[in-house]
Amino acid sequence: MKEEIHKKTKAYLCLDCGKCTAICPISRVNHRFSPRRLLTKAIGGSNENLLSDRTIWTCLTCMQCQEKCPSDIDYIRFTRMIRSDAKDDGQEALCSHGGALQSLMRIMTAPDLKQERLGWITPDLKTSEKSEYLYFVGCLPYFDVFFTDLKANSLGIAQSTLKILNFLGIEPQVLSNERCCGHDLLWMGEVENFKRLAEHNLKLIKESGAKKIVASCPECLTTLKHDYPEVFGKQDYQVFHISEVITQMLPDKKVKLKKSLERKVTYQDPCRLGRFNGIFDAPREVIKLCGAELLEMPKSRKNAICCGTSSWVNCDMYSKMIQTNRLKEARNTGAEVLITACPKCQIHFSCTQNGENYPEGDKIQIIDLTTLFAESLP
Repeated sequence: MKEEIHKKTKAYLCLDCGKCTAICPISRVNHRFSPRRLLTKAIGGSNENLLSDRTIWTCLTCMQCQEKCPSDIDYIRFTRMIRSDAKDDGQEALCSHGGALQSLMRIMTAPDLKQERLGWITPDLKTSEKSEYLYFVGCLPYFDVFFTDLKANSLGIAQSTLKILNFLGIEPQVLSNERCCGHDLLWMGEVENFKRLAEHNLKLIKESGAKKIVASCPECLTTLKHDYPEVFGKQDYQVFHISEVITQMLPDKKVKLKKSLERKVTYQDPCRLGRFNGIFDAPREVIKLCGAELLEMPKSRKNAICCGTSSWVNCDMYSKMIQTNRLKEARNTGAEVLITACPKCQIHFSCTQNGENYPEGDKIQIIDLTTLFAESLP
């Protein structure tokens, strides 16, 4: 087990320099967590001690440590492989929200499951059964139910995506029995359940004949673009984030957008969209198209701080500290609005701001990038 992890992640090249721990968002607020210490334990300690170490579930998998590692250790793969072995050993992550979201994902692995998940598509939104484009919605319909109290309006992101695609002349396919992409289960070490979800989705995608998949969720984008091919081999489709589709196709549309947000805004780079996929410019171009003045946070692009929670696990006081600090950083730019491009970033920041003890005067408006652009369309 350890030999395979060392081989695939180059963990044995660790210089013990501590740069990973110095940059880690969790380590800055929780001094008991150290990526370097965990890596050292994997190299020199016993399997039993490593797999029972609760800190293996603490990592946000945000990739900041990997960006700074002088030995180019694949810390993200290391974390995922360790968690998979720990799961097989009977260890469990501490799930947020009573594990309800994880239960939902596992339910979706049932082969005969039937869903009614297209009720959000209003008559003005056009889809097709033969389009080369497919919009992969992900878990947005379920998030909208789980987090109604936060008023994050996750389904608004899905509706806005369809509205944008229609404006660009695209009537995409939307699958009636699409399942969760499996991102969270994969990163929680539940590889077999991830494979079940992936096999189901890949079968539907192949049957659809679609060659271009559009995602408004960066985690869906990463999973379909990287994880599915890694596990099941090269796939006959391309995957794009909605911001890429807008910036690639809008120049062909000679139309003047409404300036929907002539205000000062700042932007949160999602880990999966930015560091995992290198998509930094497209969202910023979309923001500027909407007439907003973009004020960058000191930690942005590759240095952006994670929203503080990953895969609906280990949401604790340290997560709230990271989120509170990030919201403060956003406000200190002088921006009136925080633009997010990931449904989970929007949910996590909204959750923190809705907390009982969060000062009303410190709140900042949070708007999703896709919703923002949809409102700019004539």
